[in-house]
Amino acid sequence: MDTIEEVLQQYTPMISALIRKLHIYRDFETYRQIGEVALWQAWLRFDETKGDFTPFAYRSIHGAMLDELNRENRFSIRFTLMENPGAEEPANPLLENKLPEWLESIRLSAQEKSLLEDLFINSESIRKLAEQQGLSVSGLKKRKGRALEKIRNAMPDDVYP
Repeated sequence: MDTIEEVLQQYTPMISALIRKLHIYRDFETYRQIGEVALWQAWLRFDETKGDFTPFAYRSIHGAMLDELNRENRFSIRFTLMENPGAEEPANPLLENKLPEWLESIRLSAQEKSLLEDLFINSESIRKLAEQQGLSVSGLKKRKGRALEKIRNAMPDDVYP
């Protein structure tokens, strides 16, 4: 394996196999090119004293393809609403400056609800709230933790593991 052309010819079936293994069903040529670039980079970085080239090439190609799949996924999540301007944005009660309605079904004291509203709706700092209430910062953090723990315990297991 003196030249990249020989390496590319030998490992092209591996690139095709990885495309199938990752269930890539569109943009085959893009992923083939990503695999070829990853193979070339692996060929440049390979150190014979550290082992065999085949597993190194496999992991390099596989990683590059996974990186691209993740990049595409993040892009599609971020820009789905922009592509479909008729779609409504999901309701976010925090944007409406109030706590979500489902929080009413959880037994929180008025003090705990007020604390959550100050922290998450009004974006107050814990330090400022502690000074206003005459508490230590760690005491207020404990109150916040207890309120959040009540919420976690009230949630179904499949929503908040």
